[in-house]
Amino acid sequence: MNAPFSLDISRRGLLAGGGALVVSFSLGGIGKLAAQAIPQPGAVVPDNNMLDSWIRVDAQGVVTVFTGRVEFGQGMKTAMIQIASEELNLDPNTVKIVSCDTALTPNEGYTSGSRAIADGGVSVRAAAAQTREILASAAGSKLGVDAAQLKLDKGMFVAPDGKSASFGELVANEALHVKLDKQSKIKDPKTYSVVGKEFARIDIPAKVTGGVAFLQDLRLPGMVHARVVRPPSYQAKLRSVDTAQVEKLPGVLKVVRDGSYLAVIAEKEFQAVTAMQALAKAAQWDEKPTLTDYPALYEFLQTTKSEDVVIVDTKTTPAPGTRTVEVTYRRPYQMHGSIGPSCSIGWMQDGKLTVWAHNQGAYPMRQAISELVKLPEDQIRCIHMEGPGCYGHNGADDAGGDAAVLATAFPGRPVRVQWMRADEHGWEPYGPAMVTKARVSLDDSGTIVDWNYDVWSMTHSTRPGGAKSMSASWYREQPLTLPPSRAPAPNESDGNRNAKPPYKLACAKVMHHHIKDMPLRVSALRSLGAYMNVFSNESLMDEVALAAGVDPVEFRLRYIDDPRARDVIKMTTERFGWTKDKLPKGRGRGFAYARYRNSSSYVAIATEVEIDPATGAVRIPRIVASIDSGTAVSPDGIRNQTEGGIIQSASWTLFEEVGFDNTRVTSRDWMSYPIMRFSAMPESVEVHVIDRPGQPFLGAGEAAQGPTAAALANAIAQAAGARLRDLPLTRDRVKAAMRA
Repeated sequence: MNAPFSLDISRRGLLAGGGALVVSFSLGGIGKLAAQAIPQPGAVVPDNNMLDSWIRVDAQGVVTVFTGRVEFGQGMKTAMIQIASEELNLDPNTVKIVSCDTALTPNEGYTSGSRAIADGGVSVRAAAAQTREILASAAGSKLGVDAAQLKLDKGMFVAPDGKSASFGELVANEALHVKLDKQSKIKDPKTYSVVGKEFARIDIPAKVTGGVAFLQDLRLPGMVHARVVRPPSYQAKLRSVDTAQVEKLPGVLKVVRDGSYLAVIAEKEFQAVTAMQALAKAAQWDEKPTLTDYPALYEFLQTTKSEDVVIVDTKTTPAPGTRTVEVTYRRPYQMHGSIGPSCSIGWMQDGKLTVWAHNQGAYPMRQAISELVKLPEDQIRCIHMEGPGCYGHNGADDAGGDAAVLATAFPGRPVRVQWMRADEHGWEPYGPAMVTKARVSLDDSGTIVDWNYDVWSMTHSTRPGGAKSMSASWYREQPLTLPPSRAPAPNESDGNRNAKPPYKLACAKVMHHHIKDMPLRVSALRSLGAYMNVFSNESLMDEVALAAGVDPVEFRLRYIDDPRARDVIKMTTERFGWTKDKLPKGRGRGFAYARYRNSSSYVAIATEVEIDPATGAVRIPRIVASIDSGTAVSPDGIRNQTEGGIIQSASWTLFEEVGFDNTRVTSRDWMSYPIMRFSAMPESVEVHVIDRPGQPFLGAGEAAQGPTAAALANAIAQAAGARLRDLPLTRDRVKAAMRA
């Protein structure tokens, strides 16, 4: 099902007599359907507690799944269809899906933390199983046999005598309008024929054929274009602007100014860009040097007042240690670096507002927009569409806020707000800078007898924060201010994620030092604190293993008794061909293991690197990984997620670092913020999926980031003959380490 077709319809428009659901889509009807964006009084309102908010069946027997989770490249829609099809004995190619629309789908908050399938998939599975039971009971009554005697295949219940009843015949009188029962009896995993198999991703065709794959591709009838003039720095204030000449430019429909919030709306996109550039030249700003000087960043983190939370404390009087490893690791600010800058469309009609956005939660966005434009939530509809590149909180929420503000300022026509590259780089919320320090003691036998680990970090999420989390609210005449962050609970939720090592240690203490002040804007970047904490813990394990004189894989296994952890380690090392043999100078192999959140997917990664001694450039001949994420709904999807996580993490680890001076962010393009190019890509990435049918879904999207960073660092340390502890591990740093 192509994205825009399912988005621009009211739920009422989907309903037909007898409680059935009729779904039909027409490209030519986009304008008409979009105009009906707000459900009218009496329309069905999604209720998470009701079965037909999750699964509906039309009079022809076509099944539609509704999910509040968003698709942003992880294959969620395809996996949800597989889950529902399995429980309903349907061909997945016949099942439709509608996702993340406040008028149509359940409220599932944000899609984050690798929980789309782990949480949302469980609800869809329960709904499908309950639907099967209800329809089987109805079929038994209709056919005069016990439901247990019926066979179900492709939407048809067949009795022993050959009589049959289809799904479409059994859905009259709102048969599915009952309370959702999450305890419904699900199928025996041994009978699975859809879950665990490979199916073509439904989101891919439009992406490879130039179709309407992303929100940036969507064009609505009568749509106009807007650009926002961003302040040159966070604290800048608009002193003055002469808009007269800009208002005379071709195609300009309106210049919007509200305090220091400045934007232009035009008939065509290039007209909007031209007007924005002219408006920027006409604007006069007052700036102050309010940012911490970049060289002092890590000192700032460790000396600023913090809220301290104990994550682990099993400290007793440690056994005497004879050797101690004491190290510090550092991570700079890093950005999402979405390939397509953020975009949103707002449409104000008859006092009702529709906003299309590619953020991770339509319902939280609706609440924030309600506060931002002072419109009741029941007069706002938020619809998710994919955007090209985002795991976490990038500029998508802010673009949605821009679209809401500008649509209310220019009602009657859809207003498309497209960010520029400098906007995305300079204004998105970054992944926070972090510092970790560790001190580990070994006894004479090389056993760890004392483990101490401290992590300093700002918050890793500034949403949900209502309108205050949207940059448009900060610069208006009546501004809002983002409140100070609060230290998270010690539950793997923020900068403390994976700070706890995944090993059995007799004497350990782990502390999280939460920094309230944020020199640069920060929020959720894929895997939150896990990327840095796993990088640190797994680099540390290699350093300790070296001090103990033990192979790093063998050393880890001494402290792991979880059989699933041992299985992914065994799978990876066997497929990689891990040996203790020394490699020639300039080449190295590295290994790392983690269980994401210490409760989700298990991942082990081994890699080989080769360093050019003249330049310090790192070549990656191969990476081998294994992942256990419980029941593998779509093994190929899990491989896709793990491969993507490996590549993204390799880019963070080798290249990415946000630069800023004491006034402005200086990383505003791909030259000042380089990412991994095709020439630096690993030459081979091999991912092995360990399927655990019947086990809980554990989520795969964020599991590989930390182990990838650590495996690369460990391989580079071996190849360079020196340990690098400051991210990113750039060619200049590698070269300097080799020559030291």
